[in-house]
Amino acid sequence: MDQTRAPLFEGLIAHARRGAYPFHIPGHKAGRGMDPAFREWVGEKTLAIDLINIAPLDDLHAPRGIIRDAERLAAEAFGAENAFFSVQGTSTAIMAMVLAAVGPREKIVVPRNVHKSVLSAIVLAGAVPIFIYPEMDERFGIAHGVSAAAVNKALDEHPDAKAVLVVSPTYYGVAVDLPAIVEAAHRRDIPVLVDEAHGAHFAFHPKLPPSAMQSGADAAATSVHKLGGSLTQSSLLLHQGRRLTPERLRVTLSLLMTTSTSYLLLASLDTARRQLALLGRDKLEAAMERAEIVRRAVRTIPGLVALEADDVPPDAFGLDPTKLTVHVLGLGISGSDAEVWLREHAGIEVELSDLYNALFLFTLADDDDAVRRLTDALRRLSHAHRQNGAKATRPILLPEMPALALSPRDAFYAETERVPLDAAEDRIMAEFIMVYPPGIPVVMPGEILTRENIEYIKANVEEGLPVQGPEDATLKTVKVIKERTPLR
Repeated sequence: MDQTRAPLFEGLIAHARRGAYPFHIPGHKAGRGMDPAFREWVGEKTLAIDLINIAPLDDLHAPRGIIRDAERLAAEAFGAENAFFSVQGTSTAIMAMVLAAVGPREKIVVPRNVHKSVLSAIVLAGAVPIFIYPEMDERFGIAHGVSAAAVNKALDEHPDAKAVLVVSPTYYGVAVDLPAIVEAAHRRDIPVLVDEAHGAHFAFHPKLPPSAMQSGADAAATSVHKLGGSLTQSSLLLHQGRRLTPERLRVTLSLLMTTSTSYLLLASLDTARRQLALLGRDKLEAAMERAEIVRRAVRTIPGLVALEADDVPPDAFGLDPTKLTVHVLGLGISGSDAEVWLREHAGIEVELSDLYNALFLFTLADDDDAVRRLTDALRRLSHAHRQNGAKATRPILLPEMPALALSPRDAFYAETERVPLDAAEDRIMAEFIMVYPPGIPVVMPGEILTRENIEYIKANVEEGLPVQGPEDATLKTVKVIKERTPLR
């Protein structure tokens, strides 16, 4: 196929140039009814292609024209048999592939450190999660991926499992051994689903870990907007093989997707695919080189430590070199403290901060000035705080992986009561509690809340990190079920 084309974007431009007068939504009508300040800022050309699914522009829910052509180009570029556009981010794509693979009371093998969208889909499907636990990094205070051996063990113990879902890469860039995991599942004719939210670029450079499709996975949800250059909230659901049908994936995605489709998001997916296909290799090579320059600099900065390829578990595939995790505990500060300091004193925004680390992304966008700016900021951060290094002896807290006492769906719909957080020890939770980003629940509906996790939650709250999930946003109280009911 001709990867130089962007049929969806080209079709939108052609339609706008025809000058037809719209008596349809959106009501701003190519910007004429838009607030003037907003119109001036975003530009009339942008607003002219903020359109809807009128006949010349195809329909995302049943594509037969320019959207179908754009999806076919995306499938080829990303090495899939089929690609489906999502304008509701990777969360919706993840939920669609889970709902396509499992139903009520069916088992799905998942890592415990999955994004909340996976667990939300399990609640909606009424499925039963079989959790496998990732390796915990006690040096950096983060969770890595799961091993092929752990997947094999879970499938041996649960031969009736209907699907396996894995996260690769993790938010911090650790790629699991997907080829080995896929082989283990396919040997049993079980489909493999991949949360590839942070790996949209993997297919476009040989130095990067293999993508989900290159590894033989059956479906993958990929955030093109995160690292591939499209607009926020635009993602892909990729598919190959016979274990899941493309028709079923299209139906479940349509079930969850808005009918008020954003053509701006769709066009950005179309053009991001074109750029990755034509220029991705060169631009990613430059991004990796720039990230490595900063990583080498961090090795010389007192109080800072960078996550390196040698730090990942030996059974993992490797580390995404475009992601730079900087451990700041040696400065006696938290990752959250580093985020605030970098914002206020260096004009830099991080991708993520946690209790101990700050995460920085290098993408197609970065240039040499970005390298100089970040390197200088990290040196200044060290100079401002290294006298506090003596306080770095505080222990690293890691979330405890809780026991599942009740299916997530049963817990979500059970009769509940609200109790103080400190009084919820050993109670079965009826709601999620997570730190976002990365959006991995510390505890989810159906799990028993432990004292260790109560302390971990409180530590994040005290640091000002974004703890989310409970109906009571203050986290003074949480919802628990009234009676313990065995998992059915």
